[in-house]
Amino acid sequence: MLQDPSPQDNEPTSRELVGSSPSPDPTTPPVAAPSPDGRTSRNPYTAILRVPGALQFSASALVARLPMSMVGIATVLMIQGLYHSYALAGRISAVLVIAQAICSPQLARLVDRRGQRRVMLPMLAVASVGLIGLIVTAVTRAPEPLLYVFAVLAGGGAGSYGSIVRTRWSKVLDDPRRLHTAYSLESALDEVVFVVGPVVATLLATSVSPWSGLAVPLVAGLVGGLWFLSLRATEPPPVPRTPDAAGHRSVLRNPAALVVCVVFVALGVIFGATDVSTIAFADEHHHKPWAGAILAVFAAGSLCGGLLYGARHWRSALWKRFVVGMVVLALGVSMFRLVDSIPALVAVMFVTGFAIAPTLINGNGLIQQVVGAGQLTEGLAWAGTALGIGVSIGSAVAGSRIDAAGAHAGYLVVLAAAGAATVLVVATAGVLRRSARIRVELHA
Repeated sequence: MLQDPSPQDNEPTSRELVGSSPSPDPTTPPVAAPSPDGRTSRNPYTAILRVPGALQFSASALVARLPMSMVGIATVLMIQGLYHSYALAGRISAVLVIAQAICSPQLARLVDRRGQRRVMLPMLAVASVGLIGLIVTAVTRAPEPLLYVFAVLAGGGAGSYGSIVRTRWSKVLDDPRRLHTAYSLESALDEVVFVVGPVVATLLATSVSPWSGLAVPLVAGLVGGLWFLSLRATEPPPVPRTPDAAGHRSVLRNPAALVVCVVFVALGVIFGATDVSTIAFADEHHHKPWAGAILAVFAAGSLCGGLLYGARHWRSALWKRFVVGMVVLALGVSMFRLVDSIPALVAVMFVTGFAIAPTLINGNGLIQQVVGAGQLTEGLAWAGTALGIGVSIGSAVAGSRIDAAGAHAGYLVVLAAAGAATVLVVATAGVLRRSARIRVELHA
């Protein structure tokens, strides 16, 4: 489809990115896309990966995203293993995630204006120094405040390769249906990361040494990040700041984008509290090394749900699917509090996981639908930041409750967050509906 695209070639317009028409009949299969050799593929995922450069940037971003699933749980396991405190582990993990949450949107804004490689290459060095410092500080039992300092560096320099790779897809694809497939693929790959990452981090931290779980994300972040940033042909061109005031407005000034981010905060609390509570639950049942595998089952359910969801094109409105997905997910995680054995928890997590990726896909899709091309990376980064803020809150609060009353107290935090998410998404559904309708009318 594209032959060594230059920065100006095939850039989607704001209408293509934001004002796409309603999805086609779900019973009609997507148009088969030609490959570079003229053949067609009836598999929508194969079709988009045949776009020149797509397989390379998607695969490298997959490696670069491994830290996002490993650093949090590896930090908790390292600090708890060396300092014997879930509360301290939750605080350090929360500081790391908050630093990423604060810095990621700012980095994304710079990426939109100055380019991916120019901004992210130095940040890759900062994040690597932070992880190395975190490991050395914990192993040598250096003063505790240093843990917080290096956690800030590790989180602040991490950026959001998930939002950056989705922006690349928006450059190389101009068909809204194929872009839906690409976003679904990336959400499924996010879940692959969350299937593999926690298992590897947990096995290393519990079987080798408490700090070894951070070694893999350190190496993966360096290798994947350098690989991804070396792929210049598909890098979107910088979008310079416009002289009008609208060019300086934050993405969060958009009502629908703000709603998605607020709902994602509640969703993040669910994830953060679930991670810490599951580690404690497995520990209480004398199977702590299995904590990563249990969390991987949660992600595996999401992977299946994301692939099935992305292979189909939906007629119903995007905002409706977002609301339904969030409610279903909230109902599922509310069952965690009721389980009393590891097999029961695994079963509930797998089934509930089917709602995760579709909900995230729809949330990111809403962001893509309502913001302009020059703010797409920033908008997607704010969605990731909202999740990160929620994860930090959930891990810190659940960690304190677990120290006081055990794993089931942590799952009560999950229950409370699920209730809040349900109220939020239902109460703001009208805002999503109106914003989506306005954008379509403006760009029709």
